[in-house]
Amino acid sequence: MLVRSRSPLRLGIAGGGTDLSPYCDTFGGCVLNATIDMYANCTIELLEDQDGITFVGQDIEKTFHCPLQRHIPLEGDLQLHKAIYNRIVRDFNDNKPLPVKVYTHSDAPPGSGLGSSSTMVVTILSAYNELLKLPLGEYDVARLAYEIERVDCNLAGGKQDQYATTFGGFNFMEFFENGRVIVNPLRIRQNIINELESQMVLFFTGVSRSSADIINDQVKNTSQMTINRWKPCMK
Repeated sequence: MLVRSRSPLRLGIAGGGTDLSPYCDTFGGCVLNATIDMYANCTIELLEDQDGITFVGQDIEKTFHCPLQRHIPLEGDLQLHKAIYNRIVRDFNDNKPLPVKVYTHSDAPPGSGLGSSSTMVVTILSAYNELLKLPLGEYDVARLAYEIERVDCNLAGGKQDQYATTFGGFNFMEFFENGRVIVNPLRIRQNIINELESQMVLFFTGVSRSSADIINDQVKNTSQMTINRWKPCMK
């Protein structure tokens, strides 16, 4: 059995950073973004011969293979692929290992600023969702993708990327405490979209960057703001 999925990359238009905890937990956050015609793609083949587990990152030329097992240690290459497999097996397959080959490819390199990592997680989850006929809606997929990245893999970042690629199109998103998210799809006239597209140029400089340092600084500053906000006045 074979399934395919693809999810669009996104452009952040306004509000980036307000989707990041603890900022949105304390002050609330809102983001305006739009997805574009560049994608992360995934193909999953469910094998019958129990020939282990294989992950192939075609765009980054990385391959991982191991014997059939319930849990794969999160080390080495393709950690997101491994973390997704672990969650699917644990939460949705009665802890039974899955003999799968997972092929992925992204139109944008990691660190491009288009939410490529989160988009990849969502498209892999969407493929598993179809493969196993799971009852996961859009909010479920986005929330699970966030948990896999931020909790299971301990990768710094916000929430907008997972929801942007899951819902697609133009969205105004609101972020609240306790992980609550509201996605408001925007109905925008095609002539306005055409005008926006005509005024934008997207190009790759050849340099990828990690957002971890920026995000960690923001978390530190937000935490300090929160402390100062509630700090009693001493005379």
